[in-house]
Amino acid sequence: MKKQKFNVTGMTCSACSAHVEKGVSKVEGVDNVSVNLLSNNMMVTYDEQKTDENAIVKAVEQAGYGASVPGTGAKNPSSSTPATKDDELREMKRRLIWSILFTVPLFYVSMGHMMGWPLPAVFHGDASAIVLAFTQFLLVLPVVFVNFKFFRVGFKTLFRGAPNMDSLIAIGSTAAIAYGIIAIYQIGFGMAASDMDRVHHYAMDLYFESAGMILTLITLGKYLETRAKAKTSDAITKLVNLRPQTATVERDGQEMEIDVADVEQGDIVVIKSGQTIPVDGIVVEGASAVDESALTGESIPVAKNPGDKVIGATINKTGFLKFKATEVGDDTTLSQIIRLMEEAGSSKAPIAKLADKISSIFVPAVILIAVAAFVIWLLVGESFEFALNIAISVLVISCPCALGLATPTAIMVGTGQGAKNGILIKSAEALETAHSVDTVVLDKTGTITEGKPQVTDIVALGGFSSDGLISLAASIEKLSEHPLADAILAYAQKTGTPLSPVEQFETLSGLGVSGTVSGRKLLAGNLRLMEENGVAADEAHRQGEQLADDGKTPLYFAADGKIIGIVAVSDPIKATSKAAIDEMQAMGLNVVMLTGDNKKTAAAIQKRLGLKNAIAEVLPQDKESEVQKLQKAGRKVAMVGDGINDAPALARADVGVAIGAGTDIAIESADVVLVKSNLMDVATMIQLSRSVIRNIRENLFWALIYNTLGIPLAAGVFFTALGWKLNPMFGAAAMSLSSVCVVLNALRLKLFKPKFKHSVSEKANPSAETAVQIIESKEPAPAPKKGSFVMNKTMKIEGMSCGHCSGRVEKALNAIEGVSATVDLEAKTASISLQKEVSDDVLRKAVEDAGYEVVSIS
Repeated sequence: MKKQKFNVTGMTCSACSAHVEKGVSKVEGVDNVSVNLLSNNMMVTYDEQKTDENAIVKAVEQAGYGASVPGTGAKNPSSSTPATKDDELREMKRRLIWSILFTVPLFYVSMGHMMGWPLPAVFHGDASAIVLAFTQFLLVLPVVFVNFKFFRVGFKTLFRGAPNMDSLIAIGSTAAIAYGIIAIYQIGFGMAASDMDRVHHYAMDLYFESAGMILTLITLGKYLETRAKAKTSDAITKLVNLRPQTATVERDGQEMEIDVADVEQGDIVVIKSGQTIPVDGIVVEGASAVDESALTGESIPVAKNPGDKVIGATINKTGFLKFKATEVGDDTTLSQIIRLMEEAGSSKAPIAKLADKISSIFVPAVILIAVAAFVIWLLVGESFEFALNIAISVLVISCPCALGLATPTAIMVGTGQGAKNGILIKSAEALETAHSVDTVVLDKTGTITEGKPQVTDIVALGGFSSDGLISLAASIEKLSEHPLADAILAYAQKTGTPLSPVEQFETLSGLGVSGTVSGRKLLAGNLRLMEENGVAADEAHRQGEQLADDGKTPLYFAADGKIIGIVAVSDPIKATSKAAIDEMQAMGLNVVMLTGDNKKTAAAIQKRLGLKNAIAEVLPQDKESEVQKLQKAGRKVAMVGDGINDAPALARADVGVAIGAGTDIAIESADVVLVKSNLMDVATMIQLSRSVIRNIRENLFWALIYNTLGIPLAAGVFFTALGWKLNPMFGAAAMSLSSVCVVLNALRLKLFKPKFKHSVSEKANPSAETAVQIIESKEPAPAPKKGSFVMNKTMKIEGMSCGHCSGRVEKALNAIEGVSATVDLEAKTASISLQKEVSDDVLRKAVEDAGYEVVSIS
């Protein structure tokens, strides 16, 4: 199945979009079609084996409209509909100016004698009736000419059996003008027969001013509506405008400025302070702070160093950067965000189906009501002029523009506001469904927590210092593939702790690892490993239990059969998680945490977060079934996750929410993407959904109540009892204002701001303390076995600029027998542990041969 966007021209109301939708859906191979009246486009999902773009375009043309694939030009040469919104607005403004220029004198001439306004003598008296009538006829012709689109489109769709808003205007205006022409003949006949009563009668009922005013007021309404509609897509327009036009790249050793479209993957792009980053990439040189607020909503600039990712359309605030382009063209983050927003705006919420169903039968029903009212009033004895007035009023007040705009305007503004807050909503259906969510399921790792385990506590026993314990622990864990080992290695690198070579390394499945480090037989793992190897660990067990009760994972270490300490590791809870969970629970939502941790650890985290519900020991493949259980219990579920194993659960949930820093698969499976990876945005998303649905309901109410009251009034239902009769001019004005009011009401969503009872500043990060807790015993440390040799050195190195550089230096040093080295790129140092005597000259030569400068060795 292929999903393709098409531009559609010539649509004016929801009846148009409904007819286009109906025509395209009949094409063989088309699976789904969604037409957006607001943005004049259509999203079609179709089988490429059964149909193609040309067949779909032809179906639109057969429905009476124009269509094209974006970027290919119009497929309907006869269509004079402007190609862009700016062109459309300019065209509408031109038509409005010319309409006003002729309608004002038309209205003055036709109504002047009734209002007591001064008129030239040639327009006074029954003897001048033919001059008055013909002048009005000449003045209305230019108004008809500049607004001829209403007649061309209106009658074409009427004759094709799919009348729309233009059909109502065309029939009403044509009837008024036709009656006016008949009146001119009647005046002529009356003057020829000296029947001045007939002359006077028809001179008072020309209806040219009604036709002119109807066309002018409709054009004014459409102009105001078009201007207002343009503001609903401001968010997309602003994002598009963020794209820089050029980029500076390094090719063949030379810097050159090229068009952004010509940037290729692998190009080295140069960015100076104040410039906009043109494409996505990875920093290879320099350091800076980048303003990402336009895409993420995060106001604080983000520090960028070699190895960090940069996003196109963000602004380099300070410093100089060189980065390698990784995503260009339509693959950049900005392009994907724009695509998601356009697709969301083009999609239809389930609530819009009500408006679609009504619109599909509304216009034909209005024509029948107008004809019926005309006939009924003639039958009850009213004049032809009275009945015609009633029919025209019904036609012009009943246009279903407001009904067709009620949903898409609110959806467009709502998705735009979401994007401003760093929330990408993929479809109108997701935006609508979110308002009814009553349960939010949160995956723990990477969603509630940072997803990067960190060392939280170091308990040194048996006379060891914390530094000595970490040195041994990091040395053996460097060869381990366990995720928690990375936390210990990261801590050792951060503190500059030297590592030692490991011999006889062995992985003990389900227990830990073992090996010889600095002459000591080392064991590292869980308590069971200690017990199976006869290591006495009663005191360590007690301290380990306390750490586990706090939601941390204790790792036990023993050397030569004696316990030497515990290193506790945990995945820190994000600073915003506690406040976000409190906020969601205050909104009446049932918040559930899913975690693979054991029940004790899960209970500790649950208590720290103030969660009412937590499900522990959940295997990755069981997350989807847990969501399904909640749905079977009658819950409307939003699932929030970030990993590959979350994808099935995200797809199963009523609303799948992916953390923006998560995997591509999770993001693809989700309905909503949180760019800032901030759980507070889940509460914002649900509040936004509630505001949008409330706005749509308001729009639909006003559109429906307007037509419900307006049609009976125009049809003269209240005339006999109350004497109420609607002038067609006022009907046209009211119809135009109804559409403008609906769009303006939708624009109120631009004022949306989430209302939080719990701020992040109030709720400090409830995870483990930011400083690592260190406990050291006062016993003397046991000496290493006789004959062992350990020496630690620190080497200062210049010339390293990226992760590849540090990797080359580390590889060169570790290639020397008896040397174990860890390189810190940021500090420009190498921590070296020697198992045997190695001269400084040998160390220096290895680094210099790798292409870097050794400043000092200490």
